[in-house]
Amino acid sequence: MTRLLLRERLQKGVFFVDGAMGTQLIEAGAPVGCCNDMLNIDRPGIVRAVHQKYIDAGVDAVITNTFGANALVLGRHGLADKAYAINLAAAKLARSVAGEGNYVLGDIGPCGDFLEPLGAVTRNRLKSAFAEQARGLLDGGVDGFIVETMTALDEVQVAADAVKSVSADLPILVSLAYDPAAGGTARTMMGVAPAQAAEQVAAMGIDALGFNCGTLDMDGYVKLAQDYAVALKGTGLLLLAEPNAGRPQLDGDRAVYTLSPDSFASALAKIREKGASILGGCCGTSPAHLAAATRKLRQ
Repeated sequence: MTRLLLRERLQKGVFFVDGAMGTQLIEAGAPVGCCNDMLNIDRPGIVRAVHQKYIDAGVDAVITNTFGANALVLGRHGLADKAYAINLAAAKLARSVAGEGNYVLGDIGPCGDFLEPLGAVTRNRLKSAFAEQARGLLDGGVDGFIVETMTALDEVQVAADAVKSVSADLPILVSLAYDPAAGGTARTMMGVAPAQAAEQVAAMGIDALGFNCGTLDMDGYVKLAQDYAVALKGTGLLLLAEPNAGRPQLDGDRAVYTLSPDSFASALAKIREKGASILGGCCGTSPAHLAAATRKLRQ
């Protein structure tokens, strides 16, 4: 049977993406403190193993190990000249695991700085970096792109424009990171509320909008999903939700996530009830968390 194109599949009910990558890479043997993106070239077996565990957990799509694989972030590791090669390798790795039955999303994370005048990054430089990343991902065989963990809408706009300059056809999913804020409506670090995000991002020609990461507890993520569902009404955009495994606890200088897979699955079911159709996990989640969620929501 011919697999549906990703945009068609997203319209046909709940769609699961994977969970945390960084912590899973460490568990698989990656050195702590290394450039995770470079593992796609230096230690591909570790990356492949993480993707495979998520596929085995029942997700529909894996996300490439390229969260920081733009030239600006890679430049801090002395690897800016390897951006295209890293993204190409990452997409090929994910594609080799996903095969023809599952999907691959090319991951584009923030640059770690602010656009002028708040920061030192120009729009042209940032767009060039994101476009180079998107080219590598596209040439490696992704089915679509996810622009995630964003906090500023101007960076989202640059990323969306960059992706569309490389690929006019593949879907783009956008996800922002939220923290608790006064008044009960979560906001990003740059003060963006769901209503503002929906209003401005809907005009960017993307397919889905939602949230990942941040510092909310599970009740906060459920409330955020409700706020987004209201904000997205009438926009035609799908709601994407990739919450952390709750709020972490500190164990010395280490953040520890203690939420069980079953509790995560129950919270994700509530988020689904609010209207989210693209579901996954972020920090602290594991293949076990996603397996519990896929079992619960597909019963």
